[in-house]
Amino acid sequence: MTDVSASAGPPFRLSMLINDRRYRSLTFQVIVFILVMLGLWWLIDNTLRNLALMGKSFDFGFLFQRAGYDIPQTPIPYTSDDTHLRASVIGLLNTLIVSVLGCIAATVLGIVVGVARLSRNWLFGRLMTVYVEIFRNMPLLLWILIIYAIFTEILPPPNAYRGENATMSMILFDNVALTNRYTAIPTLGMTNDPGSLDLGARITFNWATIAFVAALVGGWLLRRMIRNHAQAVQDRTGDRPVTWWKSLAVMVLPSLFLIWYFGLHLEPPALQGFNFTGGLNVSNGLVALWLALTLYTAAFIAEIVRAGILAVSRGQSEAAFALGLRPNRTMSLVILPQALRVIVPPLISQYLNLTKNSSLAIAVGYMDLRGTLGGTTLNQTGRELEAIVLMMLTYLAVSLIISAGMNVFNARVKLKER
Repeated sequence: MTDVSASAGPPFRLSMLINDRRYRSLTFQVIVFILVMLGLWWLIDNTLRNLALMGKSFDFGFLFQRAGYDIPQTPIPYTSDDTHLRASVIGLLNTLIVSVLGCIAATVLGIVVGVARLSRNWLFGRLMTVYVEIFRNMPLLLWILIIYAIFTEILPPPNAYRGENATMSMILFDNVALTNRYTAIPTLGMTNDPGSLDLGARITFNWATIAFVAALVGGWLLRRMIRNHAQAVQDRTGDRPVTWWKSLAVMVLPSLFLIWYFGLHLEPPALQGFNFTGGLNVSNGLVALWLALTLYTAAFIAEIVRAGILAVSRGQSEAAFALGLRPNRTMSLVILPQALRVIVPPLISQYLNLTKNSSLAIAVGYMDLRGTLGGTTLNQTGRELEAIVLMMLTYLAVSLIISAGMNVFNARVKLKER
């Protein structure tokens, strides 16, 4: 018989926490964790004691006090009689709006410029190189101020569009008017308005918006079902059925029906008196900030895209050409899908940088989170520590959400190994 007790290790001793490598790493981790917690406890306790000596307390009751200031661009209803909490929410929404629009536009422009830098057309490639070098080697704040100055100093006032002999005319089929005070753009109108769902706190959602979201989500789910069924048929028979027209139908037809049913149409702005009405007047601060963030970040994304394309072996494109694929199809079907595994990780950092750089909106008077919670609210209430802590936690949460979403996408596009 085998003696089990003979193979047992030596009895545990406290000295093994340091001398035995099986326990040493865990011991050091526990010690570091305790030291960090003690440091945080000392910092928080010292802060609270100093606040008490100054006659202050650490609380967030100021968020429910009357704000007393106006915000020019508000995605949800707001008046100066609302609370600082609602003003901070509007600042957060403004930050998210410019960040999302900036990420989308910078990605599209960055991909175009990055691919164009590799063009065989020498002049075109050099022009893209000049754009990249100019924008990425100058401070973002300077670009924001330059673009804002162009909007305020060069563009005409709204009354320049008045009359038959107007000195200025609207662009994009008479739908957009550029002025030195704002940019007038069309809004969506409905001839058959179904009403709105009231959620309280003056937060409403139009039933048409809910219907469009439901149609898009339902179409996406049906498209996945169609693709899964086609994959199952291919695995069983070896032939993949044609599904593109089914996917197109479930994604497009419901939206087209809703557009017809609700009578969706564009309502262009019209000059009435001293201002444009009928559309949406977007502040030049938002437009200047969005353009600056887009042009600045796109220069970095272009270099990331170029590096990702160059990381793909030249034999991949030669094999695609040998199969008869054209250059544009080779780029979209062969090169870019493989380059994504190199492009996505640094692209995450650029999205995070753009979101955090949006805090420079205070330079052009656009009231984002920095301008509301970290600006006017902080100055009015005198709650510097609470406002800064809330702002830090909010930016941290937004950054972590962006990073998590992009990491999920990165996991989907990385090379799959069998």
